[in-house]
Order: sequence, then C-alpha cells, then structure tokens
Amino acid sequence: MHIVIMGCGRVGATLAQTLEERGHSVAVIDQDPKAFRRLGSGFGGQRVTGPGFDRDILAEAGMADAGAFAAVSSGDNSNIIAARVAREVFGVENVTARIYDPRRAEVFERFGIPTVATVRWTAHQMLRRLLPAGAEPLWRDPSGGVQLSEVHITPAWVGHKVSHFQERTGVRVAFLTRMGEAMLPTSRTVLQEGDLVHVMMYSDQVADVEAACLQGPDEGRQP
Repeated sequence: MHIVIMGCGRVGATLAQTLEERGHSVAVIDQDPKAFRRLGSGFGGQRVTGPGFDRDILAEAGMADAGAFAAVSSGDNSNIIAARVAREVFGVENVTARIYDPRRAEVFERFGIPTVATVRWTAHQMLRRLLPAGAEPLWRDPSGGVQLSEVHITPAWVGHKVSHFQERTGVRVAFLTRMGEAMLPTSRTVLQEGDLVHVMMYSDQVADVEAACLQGPDEGRQP
C-alpha cells in the first residue's frame, strides 16, 4: 500500500520508518526540508517539501494512488484541512489526523475523520488504570451505531469463560489485553485477574453492558 504522511516530527518519522519496514511505499511531506533528517539515510521513500494541505503537494506525494493518509504535523488546523482534502478530493478512505486540542478533536470527528488527541488519549488511559469503571469507547463506526469499547469487569468474572461473559452481557469480545499483550480469545478462554476486556457492541447497549459487567455472572449458572 502507498501511504502519505504529513509532518516529519518524531511521530511522523517513526510512523514512516515503521511502515516502510513493513513493506509499504511511503511519502513524507513537511514544509521544513531539515525535518527529513529524522528519517535517516536508510529511508527509501519520498521526501516532499511543502504544505501538506496543498493539492499539488499532495499529488506530488502520490495521493492519487494512496491507500491511507496520516496528518501528524504540529498544527491542528493544517492537519484537519489536509485530512479533509485527502478524503474529499482524493477519495482516500483510511485517513487520520493528530489533534492537540481535545475540544477540536470532538468537532472534527463529526466530519467522519478519526482523530488522535494526544493529551486526551494519554489522560484517559491513565484514568482507566486509576479508576477502572464503565465502558470507554475506543472506536465508533461513522454512523455511531456500533462501537469498540474497553469495559471494566468485576472480579467475580475471573475464572469464567469468555463464552459465558458474551452470553451474559450480549456483547462480542474482540480481544483481551493480558499482561501487556493483546490476544484473540476463543470460547474456551477463561478470564483472568488483570485482563483488559475489549468488546464490540451497539452504542445503545452501553448502560446495560456496564451493569452486567459490574454485576458479574448470574448466581447458580456454570461458566
């Protein structure tokens, strides 16, 4: 896949190097030609100097053939404008923008462009570890009807099978994070202490799912 990245800061450079190592074709755009030094001499992708929201610059970077675009410059406005041009002008489906202001991130996501708000994400992840309660949405489909969420389970669920958890809560377990490693559970997988449970569910299920997670398995039923 050809992937275009706007912004050659630490995030952009790391992303570009990682994607190239995985066999993708990569083009990096930055207004400062000195920024490309972060890519290192071994980087084989394109280096395009100019504003990443300019159509001609994007075209030079190969946007017409791109399968994905990431806007990770230091400017919120530049990132969202570039992301919208990539989506609306060049028709790229996989588009994401880095946003520093969490209030803006919520507005921009209404345009259907996924955003990563660094401060908000970090703060939320810390809060999830300090106060693990409720369902934290990690992704929503454009319609808002389906979401991927990390849910907090009561210790009563420890020792019960994922299949029982799914039946009781009405969700589908997408994956577990166990001891820092993600894993895809089977119906026989048993929940362990410390597991982070990530589930797919309808957005209107959230309240019922949270309640079921905190109530634990029904008494008298076998896992």
